[in-house]
Amino acid sequence: MQKLFSVPDTDGYYGEYGGAYIPEMLFQNVEQLKEQYLDIMSDDSFKNEFNALLKDYVGRPTPLFHAKRLSEKYNTTLLLKREDLCHTGAHKINNTVGQVLLAQRLGKKRIIAETGAGQHGVATATVCALKGLECIVYMGEKDMQRQQPNVARMQMLGAKVIPATSGSKTLKDATNEAIRDWINNPIDTHYIIGSVVGPHPYPDMVARFQSIISQEIIAQLSSEYGVKSPTRVMACVGGGSNAAGAFYHFLDQPNVEIVAVEAAGHGVHSGMSAATTQLGVTGILHGSKSIVMQTSDGQVVEPHSISAGLDYPGIGPMHAHLFSSGRGVFMSATDEEAMKAAFEVSQLEGIIPALETAHAFAVLNNMKFGKEDLTVICLSGRGDKDLSTYMSELKLKQS
Repeated sequence: MQKLFSVPDTDGYYGEYGGAYIPEMLFQNVEQLKEQYLDIMSDDSFKNEFNALLKDYVGRPTPLFHAKRLSEKYNTTLLLKREDLCHTGAHKINNTVGQVLLAQRLGKKRIIAETGAGQHGVATATVCALKGLECIVYMGEKDMQRQQPNVARMQMLGAKVIPATSGSKTLKDATNEAIRDWINNPIDTHYIIGSVVGPHPYPDMVARFQSIISQEIIAQLSSEYGVKSPTRVMACVGGGSNAAGAFYHFLDQPNVEIVAVEAAGHGVHSGMSAATTQLGVTGILHGSKSIVMQTSDGQVVEPHSISAGLDYPGIGPMHAHLFSSGRGVFMSATDEEAMKAAFEVSQLEGIIPALETAHAFAVLNNMKFGKEDLTVICLSGRGDKDLSTYMSELKLKQS
């Protein structure tokens, strides 16, 4: 029997969201992926190589850390899934390892990617360097300025970083440029989408590669706490890959609460926000039907978030279905709230989180916890890349 939330139907739909809305030039590539990705991923040689790299290269399993001081503050048990300890500093590498191995089996020699905060770009460049593949990363010009350390890392790894100079010069525009590249180079190129967005089979494929996160959570809860599942799982959501991975094995367990936190920017209704589920309507963006921030005539509304990785005007179709069905609880945090939460986690737990992850911590004050609850928060990345933003905030406080 097909699962209700974690797996799409044969056409790639989660409820009413998903599908593949693509130009004719990309049909052959997308169809090739659709026909072969599950067979490749289930092949023993693929699984053995993938799992070996996750263990010996990425550094999995990542710890499930009891944040004692945060737990004391909220009179509950908060557990942090430490994806920030992965090689390259975030969960993104789980997916890029998988997609590079898949691309090799499809005979592709050239890899392209889009990136916002830069973590997906770094993860793509890292695995391409490991496997000796050409790597081109598209990144919004604005994001390149606010994420300079990651730009330098990609270049040091041998990737060519190309700025997207149209629109808001952020993740949406980088994605547009990557898709144009793929249209122009359909034969030798594989496009590694970094989140659970895009045409089918990408949302499902990326979710499966990231599902190692919730797979490990289950094993760790069993061995360390003697339980099969947590009370709830929380994660920040832009496109939503870290959330998809953290939620995956709990989606069809109705006893586990699913909490997704979007970026409210200057405020949900400020005109400078990326809270897609609160502001969006059903539409088509980057190859799939989902919830999209757009005008009445279908023009995409420019999003805003202090966090480059959440600065996206849509949400993955899996998450759109979780929202519209009521299976997931969707909340939002402003730039100011996320910044405050980042400093709190840093100073209470000695962990500097990525600005993306800080949004998940920012809503803790708005939640009701039971003393016996076990809440898992996906700490999707470390804050090294955001230090210039954090330091600017610190200077403002001190002035």
